[in-house]
Amino acid sequence: MSRHLTVKEMSTYNETSKPKVTTRRLGEMKERGEKIACLTAYDYTVATLVDGAGIDLILVGDSASNVMAGNLTTLPITLDEMITYAKGVTKGVKRALVVVDLPFGTYQGNSKEALASAIRVMKEANAEAVKLEGGSEIRESIERILSAGIPVMGHLGLTPQSINKFGTYNVRAKEEAEARKLMEDAMMLDSLGCFAIVLEKVPAALAAEVAAAVKCPVIGIGAGSGVDGQILVFQDMMGMNNGFSPKFLRKYADLAGIITEGLGRYVNDVKNVDFPNEKEQY
Repeated sequence: MSRHLTVKEMSTYNETSKPKVTTRRLGEMKERGEKIACLTAYDYTVATLVDGAGIDLILVGDSASNVMAGNLTTLPITLDEMITYAKGVTKGVKRALVVVDLPFGTYQGNSKEALASAIRVMKEANAEAVKLEGGSEIRESIERILSAGIPVMGHLGLTPQSINKFGTYNVRAKEEAEARKLMEDAMMLDSLGCFAIVLEKVPAALAAEVAAAVKCPVIGIGAGSGVDGQILVFQDMMGMNNGFSPKFLRKYADLAGIITEGLGRYVNDVKNVDFPNEKEQY
């Protein structure tokens, strides 16, 4: 005998209430107008929390170069390092789609190397897709990776791997020529078969136009609300990095404050021989 779920049951997330997210399901979400929630993760512990919260897509971003390794740009991180981070993430995820960035120098200008890099990520890290930055200039690499049956996520607008070319992290595609090229590149990525496209730091009106023009989901970071989903860096949106506060960032917690306060209490307890107490000893 069947019964109807209560409102509480329908609104409570659990592992059995939502199926595994796939590239196809992301497309279906766009079709029915359901927004896609995405976040970064670089380790097992955070990945389990992010996945358990109901995030749809987890990106193991090359932003690990900044967040985890302390580099000024994303350029120094290697493929081996990305695979190491991704291994921990995939082990902690049950539902979300896990996408891994191909780092700088592993796909540009050499489509054979691009495919080899993507295969390593898929085989060694157990990833489900890869993300590449750029448009027409990396078309051959995207085509070769897709030909092997590996899902590809595009990335246009501000592409951090090209920071030395841009010379700034300012908003991209504000001028007509660059905006036109971005639209052309987005249409190309969509026609090639990319399952989604990230738009970073572009005018909201342009991002909305792109999202309406392509079939695949468009995920924004600093691209307004007219796209199909949003992505942020976990450490940024949880308030762990107080030195980074761009306009597009909303902080949902103050983990820096909570962690600092907790660490201070620990130090005091150790210094005052209050930890461990009798109940915390064998």
